[in-house]
Amino acid sequence: MGGVLWNIGAFIIALSILVAVHEFGHFWVARRCGVKVERFSIGFGRAIWRRLGKDGTEYVVAMIPLGGYVKMLDGRVDELQPGEERQAFNHKSVWARMAIVAAGPFANFIFALLAFWLMFMIGVPSVKPVVGEVRPGSIAAEARLEPGMEIVGVGETATRDWEGVTYALLERMGESSLTLQVQQKETQYAVSRELSIAGWRFDPDKESPVTSLGIIPLGAQVLPEVAMVVPKGAAEQAGLQAGDKLLRIGDQTITHWEEFARVVQSAPGQSLVLEVQRGDAIVPLTLVPQSRTTKGVTSGYVGVAPKVVPLPDEYRILLQYGPLQALWHGALKTWDLIGLTFNMIGKLIGGIVSLDNLSGPISIAKGAGSSADYGLVYFLGFLALISVNLGIINLFPLPVLDGGHLVYFLIEAVRGRPVSERTQEIGFKIGAAVLVFLMGIALFNDFTRL
Repeated sequence: MGGVLWNIGAFIIALSILVAVHEFGHFWVARRCGVKVERFSIGFGRAIWRRLGKDGTEYVVAMIPLGGYVKMLDGRVDELQPGEERQAFNHKSVWARMAIVAAGPFANFIFALLAFWLMFMIGVPSVKPVVGEVRPGSIAAEARLEPGMEIVGVGETATRDWEGVTYALLERMGESSLTLQVQQKETQYAVSRELSIAGWRFDPDKESPVTSLGIIPLGAQVLPEVAMVVPKGAAEQAGLQAGDKLLRIGDQTITHWEEFARVVQSAPGQSLVLEVQRGDAIVPLTLVPQSRTTKGVTSGYVGVAPKVVPLPDEYRILLQYGPLQALWHGALKTWDLIGLTFNMIGKLIGGIVSLDNLSGPISIAKGAGSSADYGLVYFLGFLALISVNLGIINLFPLPVLDGGHLVYFLIEAVRGRPVSERTQEIGFKIGAAVLVFLMGIALFNDFTRL
């Protein structure tokens, strides 16, 4: 219960910050264009806090923290008093109205840049992209990747950590091949490895782009040894104890924890003969994995955790820069993230990426809670990621979003007269239907992931 409340709290804080940034963009540019702003609201519904500013704007924090709005004086919905025409939104030039509408998404992009800038000033702990293992028969194995190789580039993109490798791989989904630049620990020069990725797909709920290629990153070493047993779980009922070394399960010898986990997951409710080493003795046990179902797939679990040996410090790096360098890297990171997001949207529309990858508020809340758990640097990274996505989504050419308004204003600028109210009304209905459809898919995906 505490974890759920923590996720909800982190989600509300994150969403409130990003909504405030977005709406402040509209507000700031509207004021600079001479438009009267009547209300600046974070949230919808009943106000839980309000204040009337000296500038005549009512500032509100409302009960439902799922958005916000800036109410501007507009002659189409308000009765204008004599002399107020020059302060009304609809009486401003089409270019001024476009600037006001576009300011919200661009405020989100600027916020992401500043969040990344602060992250790089503080320092981002990362891990060098060194290959730990290569799965036999995988795409990586066919390309002759070997354990110990460090991935220093994906195509033309230089990579310093696994996050950079992941982003670069995502950008190349749908292509027939990609080139990795790799180097061995004992050498100072890179060699190329060509990966055939025609038809490459992966389920993000089960694996990452890296592991789906057959690359197991070098990380903390997971030993086939029990570190913790969950009370009243299948492992405790079978007699497993902390310190037991796993030797065999069924007719399979256990050399890696992953082998044990794979057998357990594939055998829910089945009796498995397990051999463990306890001190100097070999102890036979009977293990019956419990069942759980996710997305219609039933798998086994036993309630046990492995012993983990931390990654040596030589493979850890800290991405930390001075103010100017951090600003430059923050700008690059923001630009790369914007490009990647547009790229993934294109792949989503083209069918290269499945609609199963869409996430809604539940997944975002879990992400907010998890990043907040790890500390300020990771929470800032999460805020930057969601801020970029929020800015891009609002630029979609759907009439209910900022992008749709920009399309109408662009048509008006070309034609010399506004789009008819009837056309706008039809567009708003279509846009709302599309948005509800996409949100429905995202929520469905959220619930199937729970």
